[in-house]
Amino acid sequence: MSVERAEEAASVASADATAAATVQTYAVAPGVRLNVRSGPGTNYTIVRVLPEGSRVPIFCQTPGTSVTGPYGTSKIWDNIDSGEYVSDAYVLTGTDGYVASRCG
Repeated sequence: MSVERAEEAASVASADATAAATVQTYAVAPGVRLNVRSGPGTNYTIVRVLPEGSRVPIFCQTPGTSVTGPYGTSKIWDNIDSGEYVSDAYVLTGTDGYVASRCG
């Protein structure tokens, strides 16, 4: 590998690491093991369960099934990974509204 290609690869890796480090995460309600679903509603399949003390990134948000949780009642669902959603009623975002762009 040439020096230029090595420098380019290092620059890309550094940018990726910086982007990953700047993703904001939000705390899941204390004492909660949170169901992660395949879509924005309780009618979607549970794909995994987050352990107590988890933090989640929110890549985008979308309306879905109304859920009542520790942080009120909300129809907002948070996209935390590809094909993975959690109810915003269980995530401490500091607001009852949207904190991320709407999912497209």
